[in-house]
Formats: sequence, structure tokens, C-alpha cells
Amino acid sequence: MKPAIRSAARRLARATSALALVAAAGAAHAQTVTIAMLNNPDMLELKKLSPAFEKANPGIKLNWVILEENVLRQRATTDITTNSGQFDVMMIGTYEAPQWGKRGWLAPMTNLPADYDLNDVVKTARDGLSYNGTLYALPFYVESSMTYYRKDLFAAKGLTMPEQPTYDQIKTFADKLNDPSKGTYGICLRGKAGWGENMAYVTTVVNTFGGRWFDEKWHAQLTSPEWKKAVSFYVDLLKKDGPPGASSNGFNENLTLMSSGKCAMWIDATVAAGILYNKQQSQVADKIGFAAAPTEVTPNGSHWLWSWALAVPKSSKSQDAAKKFIEWSTSKQYIEMVAKDEGWASVPSGTRVSTYQRPEYKQAAPFSDFVLKAIQSADPTHPSAKPVPYTGVQFVGIPEFQSFGTVVGQSIAGAVAGQMSVDQALAAGNAAADRAVKQAGYQK
Repeated sequence: MKPAIRSAARRLARATSALALVAAAGAAHAQTVTIAMLNNPDMLELKKLSPAFEKANPGIKLNWVILEENVLRQRATTDITTNSGQFDVMMIGTYEAPQWGKRGWLAPMTNLPADYDLNDVVKTARDGLSYNGTLYALPFYVESSMTYYRKDLFAAKGLTMPEQPTYDQIKTFADKLNDPSKGTYGICLRGKAGWGENMAYVTTVVNTFGGRWFDEKWHAQLTSPEWKKAVSFYVDLLKKDGPPGASSNGFNENLTLMSSGKCAMWIDATVAAGILYNKQQSQVADKIGFAAAPTEVTPNGSHWLWSWALAVPKSSKSQDAAKKFIEWSTSKQYIEMVAKDEGWASVPSGTRVSTYQRPEYKQAAPFSDFVLKAIQSADPTHPSAKPVPYTGVQFVGIPEFQSFGTVVGQSIAGAVAGQMSVDQALAAGNAAADRAVKQAGYQK
């Protein structure tokens, strides 16, 4: 081989090996961000739009773990408490963020870029995800609860839904509208066991019936007259006017029933409005009416406050990349992307003041001002007419609530399914709640 050719060959070999090193370095720098995500429609939309984030950030690859609500909570809690670092981004809520932030388990959401415009994020949402003034998660959407109903079915029976219904009125409507022979049920409500499934809703019923989880000395109150009245009302209503198998229905199952025209009424999260009013996703989009969540003896705690939010566990090895993804998925720009893809009615609700100022949103979402007011008026510091030693409307803001709240949820689901009486369910629940706070040292 001639010297010139040999020299060229060596140069080529050197260049090729240098390119290989660059490629290897690039591959080494490409970070995988593993996301523990809820399987609700808004979150599935996020996954659908996420290639835009990967395209803008070629060094980051997203790995999605999409889970049913109860499973997500279990997996996220196990991961964070064992410090295993399985997830880089976790979808958590207003229950977990302050508690986990307090324990140093989450990376603070500080030093956000100026164009993120944190002041545009609804203050109630920021406060609910903070501990001691430090923000530990960014809200993906914020919700309260409200009443949905079928305007056409109400009109056919000559019924009028008040702006602020009472539970007695809801029962009267459900009795008149229940028509199983036509596949329509008077009311759909959460029955699936779980502290964030059936107990989120049931606790608001208990609150407005004048009940509370604990008295000021942390004695469980589940066998009180208010709990018995509230839970008996709920169980009887579902048994008489609800769909079959109601004890298996959570948010997603009831959303499917309502959007396919099977429910005359549904009391649940305000976030469902965007789906029910979307003609592509709802068969009854032009027939949906809305009202406030019902009250009974007090308005206190009658409608909840919740945020599904995104947080970075301290155990994550890719914290900067994870934070970058969270900033993108909770940004104004992301809201614009959803509006373009699904229409303004379907954008994540309750998070940004600017969304509620958009004429396009107001026009597409007739429920928008109503929802914002419900979110801003829910008061986690006064969830009951009687004084309580905890905060939280639809949950008790202590770490032990996850376990005893789910135990109570299982007992109440058992009462809906006819496996036990309400009295038996509440006696078992009361014992579990009392035992948990006693062991944790809360009881005075």
C-alpha cells in the first residue's frame, strides 16, 4: 500500500473511531426519565403529545408507567419510602406533596425559568402543593367536585336542577329519573374502594351532613349519628338508583357511564367537564348541565379540592431532566398544544389564571368560571361544621390516612355490594381509624 493511501486510511480510521466515541458519549448522556402516571384521559393526552418534548430535548428519553389510581398510589408510596429511585417523575397530589416535602423526599420546585410564570398558577394550587412556603410539585390539573346532569331527561320529567342542590333534592330527582329498562340510572357515584376513590366522595357527603373523621382529641367519629346518616343515605341511593356493580366503579368507570348516556346525574370531579362537553369523547356533550356539589346541613366540606401534580423524588438519578419535563408539561405552551389537539374545552383545568382569561376557553367551556370558583372556595382548613384537628376536605392530612382510609373504603364498598350492613361497615372502619391514630400517638 502506498504511503499516501496508508496515511489516508489511518486518518479515516481515526475519524471513524472519534465519531464512534462521540456517538457513545451522546448515548451515555441520553437520560431516561421514568414517569409514574395516572391512567385518566388528561394524562393519556400528555403521553400522546410528549414526542414534542423529546424532539425539543433529544438528550432525554421518556419511559411511561401508566397505572390505575390505587396502584399508582401504592407504587409511588413504596418507591419514595424505600428510596429505591425507580421513578424520576411521580404523579402525586395535595395529600402527598406537603407530607413528602416535609420529610425531604422530594426535590423542591425552585428556580423555575421566568417564562414558566409561576404567579400565573392558581394560588390555591400552589399552596396545596407546598410545605413551609416551599413548592414540591407543579400542578398538572386542579379540581373540585360538582354535579353533572342530563338536561334532556330533566326537561322530559318537568324537573329543574337548582344552582345549589341539596342531597334530599338529588334523591328525589334520582328516584324519578331512574329507568333501568332503558339503560339509564338515576345517579352514578364512586363505589370503588380506596382512600382517593370512594372515600374522596363519601367524605364530602359526611362533611355536609355535619360529620367529621375525628374529634379534637383524635377520637374516630365513624359511629356518630352524622356518619350513619350520611353513609346510609349514600348506600341506599346507590342501591336503589345506581347502576349494577356500583361498588366496582371509580372515577374512570363513571366517566364512561356518564359520557355514554347511562347516568341521569353524576357527582364527581370538575375535571370531567372538559370530557363530557367534548363531542369527540361524549355522546351527551350537548345535553350536559351542571350545578354545585350538593349540600345538606352545612356547606363546609361539601366540595373537595385536589390537584394531580408532578414531582421529582430525591432518589431520582435524573433530577434536572425530570424537572425539565415537568416544567414543559405544566406550562402555558402545553395548554396551547392540548387546545390545538383536542379543543379548548379539554385543556387541563384549574391550574393557570391565564387559561380562564382566554375568550376561546370561556366560549368552549361554559363551566369554566363555575369550576374556578369551586376550586377557590373549597377550604381544607374548615372541612366540617365542627372543629377538627386535621386539614383536608376529602382526606385527613396525616401519613396514616392512606392505610385506614382504604380500610374504611373497603368496608363501605362492602355495604354498597350488600356484603355487610352500614353499621357493621362503620364499626369496622371506626376501629381501624382509632387504632391507627392511637398507634401513631395522635390521641390525647
